[in-house]
Amino acid sequence: MPPQFPFNAQTPGKADARTIVSLIDLTSLRDGETETEIRDLCARSATPLGPLAAVCVWPKWVSLCAHALRESPTAVATVVNFPHGRFPAAAVLEETLTALGQGADEIDLVLPYADFRRGKTAEAEQLVSDVAECCHAVGAHLKVIIESGELRDPRLIRQASDLCLANGADFIKTSTGKAFINATPEAAAIMLQAIADSGQPAGFKAAGGIGSLAQAQTYLQLAESILGPQAITPARFRFGASSLLDAVCLSC
Repeated sequence: MPPQFPFNAQTPGKADARTIVSLIDLTSLRDGETETEIRDLCARSATPLGPLAAVCVWPKWVSLCAHALRESPTAVATVVNFPHGRFPAAAVLEETLTALGQGADEIDLVLPYADFRRGKTAEAEQLVSDVAECCHAVGAHLKVIIESGELRDPRLIRQASDLCLANGADFIKTSTGKAFINATPEAAAIMLQAIADSGQPAGFKAAGGIGSLAQAQTYLQLAESILGPQAITPARFRFGASSLLDAVCLSC
């Protein structure tokens, strides 16, 4: 993992920029990316302020990224059951195993949030548990995207967070970035409190719509207030916000 920099909300500047950079998952999940674009994405992960936490790409690019980043501390992440959380469980597990076999260090799984919202919690529990088992068997990490903007109800956001944490998620993540509502401080606070109440050293990932340093600081301060300053490391906190990297670089 990338080096862990201290975070001090009272002293903005270059140290804060290094912290934010170390927490970013640089993401490209458009349709039609080229091999050259993915190689450029990997090259961007080595910044003057230090390495990024991860690059996150479609499963078909995992092997290329794993090769390009083989000597880098930046992890290779990919998405499964993405973006709508509607694929059959067997297909999700097959996609997970293939990605892990090709070198993925992290799997970002979309919770079947529409079914969960309709009360089908047993299926969601089983999927999270099965994907977590696949990941942990090879030392990979699982982030579960609950799509908080689609769940909307604070009670459902908390229930989804608790479900994921109880079934092996290493991180819970707000959003795919494809929904109408993505990360919000309100959802983040609920999810962070669920992590705190679980007593587990799980992490939180804010994703979608975070493009400024001021927005980033809001989420960092929330996490620090609920989980403590020790949680502001790539092992416990991530941003899925590629435009944030540009904002940080422009500020330096």
